[in-house]
Amino acid sequence: MTPEELSLAISACLKDAIAAGDIALSASAVPDEVRVERPKNREHGDWATNIALQLAKQAGTNPREFASVLSARLKEIDGVSTVDIAGPGFLNITVDAATAGALAKVIVEAGTQYGTNSALAGHTVNMEFVSANPTGPLHIGHTRWAALGDSIARVLRASGASVTAEYYINDAGSQMNTFANSVYSRLHGLPVPEGGYPGQYIADLGHEVLTAHPDIRELTEVAALPVIRAAAYEAQMKDIKATLAAFGVHFDVFFSEQELHDAGAIESAVARLREQGHVFDDGGAVWLRTTDFGDDKDRVMIRANGEPTYFAADAAYYLSKKDRGFTEKIYLLGADHHGYINRLKAIAAAAGDDPEKNIEVLIGQLVSVNGAKLSKRAGNIIELKDLIDWLGKDAVRYSLARFPADSPLTLDPELLKKHSNENPVFYVQYAHARSRGAARNAVAAGVDRSAFDASLLDDATENELLSYLGSYPSVVAKAAELREPHRVARHLEIIAGAYHRWYDACRIAPMGDEPVTDTNRTRLWLNDATSQVLANGLDLLGVSAPERM
Repeated sequence: MTPEELSLAISACLKDAIAAGDIALSASAVPDEVRVERPKNREHGDWATNIALQLAKQAGTNPREFASVLSARLKEIDGVSTVDIAGPGFLNITVDAATAGALAKVIVEAGTQYGTNSALAGHTVNMEFVSANPTGPLHIGHTRWAALGDSIARVLRASGASVTAEYYINDAGSQMNTFANSVYSRLHGLPVPEGGYPGQYIADLGHEVLTAHPDIRELTEVAALPVIRAAAYEAQMKDIKATLAAFGVHFDVFFSEQELHDAGAIESAVARLREQGHVFDDGGAVWLRTTDFGDDKDRVMIRANGEPTYFAADAAYYLSKKDRGFTEKIYLLGADHHGYINRLKAIAAAAGDDPEKNIEVLIGQLVSVNGAKLSKRAGNIIELKDLIDWLGKDAVRYSLARFPADSPLTLDPELLKKHSNENPVFYVQYAHARSRGAARNAVAAGVDRSAFDASLLDDATENELLSYLGSYPSVVAKAAELREPHRVARHLEIIAGAYHRWYDACRIAPMGDEPVTDTNRTRLWLNDATSQVLANGLDLLGVSAPERM
């Protein structure tokens, strides 16, 4: 019995008790799913609920009397062994071994689908993250949202949402001209222009431009700069995409800001928002009255000289997402973007959306790595590709995924390179590799999954492991609801610990000349169920599940 199944059973018992007149409460007051949790002390049972404390006052009774009525009905549920009332009205529930053990077969048969749920079915989400300027390589400042953004997209999809992961290419504006000028200067052996981009990568881009356009040095500066801008931009985006792929991050859409400008989307956005009554003219400039929606000041969209602002592009981009059918837009921004929250929500409100439902802005704090060296190629930054080469994709991704985005984070490379239980990613990956090794050894000893008797999984370590495996789907759903994939990482560590304790206590393969029994066969099911949950969870974090370590 999974926690979800038990939750639904408790709800059903409550509604039955209300219908029978045993509890004076409206059926509408009963939640569809009653929250059940693991007791801190396992001697108190497998699951606990405080539903009696929540609803007793509405029912005009005290929690223990409420719990007593509910307890009598819960004891009649198939698979429930005992129900005890504790303290002021907590219900502690123990399920029998056969009911708990049946989960192992459910997991194996569900395979990669175990843990998926429909909590967010019907949600259509556009999630924008990373969105680094195409004027240089991805660096350590982009790593956190690259890892977390991709994992959030994965847990959202696992919970039934339709998600489009989008990268907004800031390829319009003065920085692109500065970029082109920097490459031009390197091609001609000139110093880096004032405010230009340093680093060997600019020279490397120059070589790529020269390969594509061998006569580029013969053109005048005016003629050469547009060619250089286009070619260097293409080469830099190719590098960015290759780095993202090496980091296991996938984007469904790469959206160009320049295309917004070229398509007249800026002017269209201003006109549409003016029709909504939120645009006004002042001092020769065009403004959006964002103070009506909680912003600290109104924002200029078109300057007095006729040039659109970045804010205007932000508004046009939001409207593009709306027009493409995304009812929910999630923006994942860096630590220095707190000021964007109110202005983006104001854009949503001005566009006729509900800023509490149609837009969500998440801010990620900075990450640093002890001992990381500045890139020789980029000169003044720590490149993401260097981190991958140094520490490995799995170590970096897992480490970033196991902490909330809003907490500053410093990674310890010495810890991440350790092959010990101190290293969280090794601890979880090793549990998976150990389970696969155990399966291979069991098969070699003649153990297969031709029989399954859930009642044989009655050891305390088996009960513990099964309970954590059963909690996995609800952990995934909560991670999606709160946009917190670290919940999955931390739960995998709990499962890994429970698996190691079970492995040490219960043999899968028989010893010596002992015959293969149904206990061995059933334990192989539990072993493989653990493998599956660990692999599924690691996949949500973009981390591999090795067969051997």
